[in-house]
Amino acid sequence: MGGAVRILRLDLTAKDLRAAAGREKDGSAARRMLALAMVLDGMDRKSAAESCGMDRQTLRDWVHRYNAEGLDGLHDLKTPGPTPKLTSEQQAELAKLVEAGPDPARHGVVRWRRVDLRDELQRRFGVALHERSVGKVLAKLGYRRLSVRPRHPQADEEAQEAFKKNFAATVAAQLPDRAKDKPIEIWFQDEARIGQQGTLTRVWAKRGTRPRAPRDQRYEWAYIFGAVCPQRRATAALVLPAADTDAMSMHLAEIGRRVAPGAHAALVIDGAGYHVAARLSVPSNITLVRLPPYAPELNPVENVWEYLRGNKLAITVFESYDDIVDKSCAAWRFFADDPERVASITSRTWATVIP
Repeated sequence: MGGAVRILRLDLTAKDLRAAAGREKDGSAARRMLALAMVLDGMDRKSAAESCGMDRQTLRDWVHRYNAEGLDGLHDLKTPGPTPKLTSEQQAELAKLVEAGPDPARHGVVRWRRVDLRDELQRRFGVALHERSVGKVLAKLGYRRLSVRPRHPQADEEAQEAFKKNFAATVAAQLPDRAKDKPIEIWFQDEARIGQQGTLTRVWAKRGTRPRAPRDQRYEWAYIFGAVCPQRRATAALVLPAADTDAMSMHLAEIGRRVAPGAHAALVIDGAGYHVAARLSVPSNITLVRLPPYAPELNPVENVWEYLRGNKLAITVFESYDDIVDKSCAAWRFFADDPERVASITSRTWATVIP
């Protein structure tokens, strides 16, 4: 290269540089690698630069970068971008605001809109942001607009946390002597009403439109009694005309038949009246474990109902009771026939027992 800057880094040959250029997804960096390969092959700096779409001085600068940093030096440096208007501490405060939700008496709304958060940030920190910028900050912090799940006003969150924390001990304390030396399976059970007063769900549509969907106005229905064992990816379900003690006893018998031979099931259920009735018939290979009051969040079968309504049972017109039964059975099979889906929806890290 005469008096020009020389390539001092020789850990890569011209062949190696060409191979690296072939793997490189950044076109600009690939051209720089090829220019350096030409120089190592003996081509003059001017010809090598022009062959790769740059001038001699630019190539000289990239040689400096390559000598100092290797291949990484041949990539463009990322620009730092504008300084955020909100400091990291203020962003953390914004996250706390979102988690806590608005005070209706103070803020005048029951859920945060971007414009409300914009005004609150202006009031607290004197920082003026456009509401779109507030949305970008929320996205950066990991927040999205999601549908909320209902929570009973009498739900005891401390009791729910204690149930999860002490689940293994709770199950062990309730197991009968006949189950002490047997493998223990954790099952969850619940039931859902499916009928002509159906549900709607989200669909893809153009922004600014409100798509329409059929919704029946008649009053026939049936109940899916569903149970899952996440560890074994096993399920047990019945579609029945009523939800009462007799129906629950039938479902317990079905679950009992699905428990692995020689094992014992700890079946987690809620406190519905027909779940605790004195004449409920419980198979000998099942022990009932009751959830805390008003705690549907702890029962993963609730997520199964949400999944089935959203993908198989919403926006559906049922012509008759038999049609309800047929489509309910088909929906459950759609879920139960995919073991990975069963495990994905219903597995809970806290639902384990001490081996």
